[in-house]
Amino acid sequence: MKKILSSVALMLALTPAFATDKNDKDAKTVTIEMVQVKGGRFDMGEDSAATDRRPAHSVILKDFTIGKYEVTEAAWMAVMGTMPSKYSYCDDCPITGVSWNDVQKFIEKLNSMSGHHYRLPTEAEWEFAARGGMQEHWRYNSDDKVIGNRHSGRAVVQYIGWFERNSKDHVHPVGKKDANKLGVHDMTGNVEEWVNDWYGKNYFSKRDVTNPQGPDGGISKVVRGGSWRSEKEELSVTRRSAYLPDEKSISLGFRLAE
Repeated sequence: MKKILSSVALMLALTPAFATDKNDKDAKTVTIEMVQVKGGRFDMGEDSAATDRRPAHSVILKDFTIGKYEVTEAAWMAVMGTMPSKYSYCDDCPITGVSWNDVQKFIEKLNSMSGHHYRLPTEAEWEFAARGGMQEHWRYNSDDKVIGNRHSGRAVVQYIGWFERNSKDHVHPVGKKDANKLGVHDMTGNVEEWVNDWYGKNYFSKRDVTNPQGPDGGISKVVRGGSWRSEKEELSVTRRSAYLPDEKSISLGFRLAE
């Protein structure tokens, strides 16, 4: 799988996982590791799940790139210069305690520094990448409907994600669990992730089929995936939640797209 490496002029030297190089404070390069996702058609949502995930419907996406890892504390510090949360775990741990509005400020500043056009993934892009994109082994259910895997990677959840049963009640460094078929890490567990879309409980019934962007407006933004605090049943790639744009949580972070 082709990976995209983007060099960004910043304050600190960071590894592809955004860990701070403590031995070279004067270095001015950060490497953001992205994974190229070939677009295609997939069935988004889940007919047997909660109401806001129904109905499963066909979506077509164009090519895009998505972060191999969740954005870390070190990356946030390198761009913003301050730690937003009183809970700081490690340089390579996902940044938490950031609102959707905070993330927009981070992206704006990062793009100004780098010349790139980073953004949050759309809800459809997030689910497609979590499923493994076109690399996923799709299968048929008893109604001859094409369905994908429930989790982002291997069937044994302990190998691919941090959740209530194995997290020991805290977040963990990115990339320590197995990647999915695209080479993307931590889309099952570790932290929930902001996406760009406004939340609509019945939005899926509208069945946008090509590069959906979500409702035109709303009160809350969509959050995708489970976290280190989630029970196993909450780790599905179709799980979606609603948070106010200024809301924050110790188990909520994000990853970039472009």
